[in-house]
Amino acid sequence: MSKRAKKRLSKDQHTKKQWKQMSPERRALSMVLAAAQISRAVTAWIDLARRPAHQVNGKKGVWAGIIGINYVGPIAYFLKGRRND
Repeated sequence: MSKRAKKRLSKDQHTKKQWKQMSPERRALSMVLAAAQISRAVTAWIDLARRPAHQVNGKKGVWAGIIGINYVGPIAYFLKGRRND
């Protein structure tokens, strides 16, 4: 392993908190945020799959990828990706 890689690994180990080191409140918040993100993304993907292509602004494949972007993807799809004809 290169010196640079070791330095980066060492830095990452110091900046990331282990799950065991988090307070119960922080763990709960992390779980709530993760559940919210997953539910928004799944809802957006289901909507995209069921929606006809002519009711989507742009290509459905592009929107499927955008939805996968944390937090902003599903929100962007619901605000800009759907046509309300």
